[in-house]
Amino acid sequence: MRTAKPLWLRPAVRKRLNELVGRPNARAGHVRRAWVILLAADGVRGTEIAARLHLTAPQVCRIRARFERDGVEGLADQPRRGRGNNVPEDQVRLVISKVMGPPPTGHSHWSTRTLAKEVGLGHTAVHEILRANDLKPHLQKTFKVSRDPEFIEKVQDIVGLYLAPPRQAFVVCMDEKTQVQALERTQRMLPLRSGKIETRTHDYRRHGVVDLYAALELRTGKVVGDCRESHTARDFLSFLKQLDREFPRKTLHVVLDNSSTHKTPHVWEWLAKHPRIKFHFTPKSASWMNQVEGFFSILTRRSIRRSDFPSKAALVRHIQTFLEAWNEDPTPFVWTKSAKTIVRDHRKLLALTSRTKH
Repeated sequence: MRTAKPLWLRPAVRKRLNELVGRPNARAGHVRRAWVILLAADGVRGTEIAARLHLTAPQVCRIRARFERDGVEGLADQPRRGRGNNVPEDQVRLVISKVMGPPPTGHSHWSTRTLAKEVGLGHTAVHEILRANDLKPHLQKTFKVSRDPEFIEKVQDIVGLYLAPPRQAFVVCMDEKTQVQALERTQRMLPLRSGKIETRTHDYRRHGVVDLYAALELRTGKVVGDCRESHTARDFLSFLKQLDREFPRKTLHVVLDNSSTHKTPHVWEWLAKHPRIKFHFTPKSASWMNQVEGFFSILTRRSIRRSDFPSKAALVRHIQTFLEAWNEDPTPFVWTKSAKTIVRDHRKLLALTSRTKH
């Protein structure tokens, strides 16, 4: 194989190729072709590139030719015969329109086989058409759009606290993690072994539930927590008094959700007597703006979900131990999204849902 001249890449092209090889969901063949071009641009010989990437020398030549002819776009996967790419265009459009429409009566969604039967194609061809058009009827995600009339004002208020917290004040994110179950597996867990993952029974005994009140201090990441038997307005007010003792003298800004227990007359009366404590309510259906939710997620994944609790008291001790360990080396969360970006994305989602047919 004769020595090929090194490729010259513009900085923007090299950046695109580096992004492609670093993309975790990119197809392996696409990434391999990008590596061919990057190595060629670094002056690596074609035979060496072929050896490193488990290709043949002619394959390396063809990839370079595709890039020199069509640029970065030429490195994408090419259509293959017999795998849905020889289907007439009108049938491809029919598959796409069908899969984005209502499924057959009695079905919740289209599958490749029901769709293939409907349009008269093989299920493999239908699968390739769906993949080529990035359509995934077998998957579903959940969403919730806030329709709070004060959404913009509340977002600007809370994001302002997160991005520029007052220097002479405390900012805490407070919420309740309700109905934390004390579950005990019916048999002892099989521990982790070489070649064997940790295993547990699917069934369990319930020993009751507890409610965890927690407040995350914004600057340090310290968490104040308390487990209770219920989550009434009286419990909330008691925890609020605890926060008053934990964060004395300075102004205390409390970010919290719109639970009815947070807005009772007794709570408002107490706040009137303690003017240094200020409430900042998240928009309705937007509890993700409360940073303590991130701590609750960590607590569930690292501590509660895979543990056994023979009693509620054992669950409470377990949570308290986790809180103590967390506060020995607390981790503050860093908020990065601006209020302008949140409001813009919210408007887009509102517009999308208003156009969707149900």
